[in-house]
Order: sequence, then structure tokens, then C-alpha cells
Amino acid sequence: MNSKFLLILILFVLSSCSLNTINKNETSEIIALSGFKNNGFTIVYDDNLYKNELVSLKLEDRDLLIFQKNLKKGTTVKIKNNINNKSIIAKVGKNSNYPAFNNSVITKRIAFEIDLNLNEPYVEILEILNNSSFIAKKAKTFDEEKNVANKAPVESISINDLNSNDTLVNKDIKKKFSYIIKIGDFYFYDSAKLMMKRIINETEVKKIDIKTLSETNYRVFLGPFNNLNSLKNAFNDISLLNFENIEIIKND
Repeated sequence: MNSKFLLILILFVLSSCSLNTINKNETSEIIALSGFKNNGFTIVYDDNLYKNELVSLKLEDRDLLIFQKNLKKGTTVKIKNNINNKSIIAKVGKNSNYPAFNNSVITKRIAFEIDLNLNEPYVEILEILNNSSFIAKKAKTFDEEKNVANKAPVESISINDLNSNDTLVNKDIKKKFSYIIKIGDFYFYDSAKLMMKRIINETEVKKIDIKTLSETNYRVFLGPFNNLNSLKNAFNDISLLNFENIEIIKND
């Protein structure tokens, strides 16, 4: 009897350990995929931005650093050019002020590496969490790129001189410029409608709507906007409500 009881106890413990291992791995995977993400328009750092007090801290042209107000210093991020899907890994620098419309401030080196169009600097900022396997795969690449950037003069990083904004080409936009401002996705339609009413009552925003993504997903958004000025104006109007993570989405 005692031996049977002992055997059952051992099997129970082993089963519990196995379940714990599976749950731990599943949780780790979920966390690795749930980092901060924001799509919006970046701004490329230039000393004039600092002189005119549009940004409160400086960045070096060759740095693989960005300013991002939602993320802590030292956070690893992937910056993707949403127009051509080119991307690069960088780190978040110190907490700097910058225009509310922009989702980040990046260096000229980063802009050059992802072939950014200054007429449409539309990027995705994706937080890469420390427990993500993506970190292990990209850490070596990041260190190598950083070493090259630190050793090489700015001029040798690009074909032309990165000190001149002429290198970052103001390319013609072939596709129609059309964006929406995503306020948020809601589980219930009534919740989305309440948010819509609040925005109408508390701001000057006129172009607001609800899009049904599924039976349990309703998106409140502003727009579409067909030029940068109208997009900026609407974004600035809505920023008065201090929403945490407003995104700008390309309206394909």
C-alpha cells in the first residue's frame, strides 16, 4: 500500500513539473510577442531641432539610438520603414521632449540605413523584449553595427555626406498619401460609440468614424487624411485628451 501511494505521489509531482514547464514556456512566448508597438511619423534628428527647442536632448548622427517617450532608456527596439519594409535594431536613449505628432526621433544613420523618405517618414517602433529569442539572434548584429558606427567617420557611413539632409532624399510619393489616426479598438460597439461621442464633445475633430473589424472588435478612428498638414492638425487636436498610444495607420 505504501509503495503504491509513493508511486502515485511521484507521478503526480512529475506531472506537475511538466505542466509548470509548459505553462512557463507558453507565458514566455506570449510576453515575447507583446512588446510596445507604435506606427507613426518619425523625425530625423538635426542640431536645428535642438537649437529651436523642438527636442530637449542631442543625438549623434552615427548613433544607433532613438528617442521614444513610451519606452525606458536602454530598451531594444526594431525600427521598420513601413514604406519599403527595411528595418534596423537600435536602443532607446535618454528621455527627451519632442513634437507630440512624431512617434520617435531617429538619427541620420538610422534614416539612411532604412532608406527613409523624408516626405513620408512612416515607421513602426517595435519593442524587443529581453526574453525574446529575437534578441539572441540580433544582439551580435547590433553590436557589430554599433562598432562600425563608432569607428567610422559619419561621412563614410553613406555614399554621400550624412551631415547634409540631401542624402536623405525627399522622394516623390508614388502611392496616394492617405492615413487614419487609430484611437483604439473596442470589444463592444457601445464602448466605441461612447468614445466617439467623447471625442466629438471635447475636441474640434470632425472626421471620426467606427470601423467593424469583427463581431467583437470595433475601431474608432479619425480620417482619412490626404495630406500631412490635415493629419497633423487632427493629431494635435486629439492629443489634448492625453490618450496613451495613438497610432497613425496607412489607409491602403
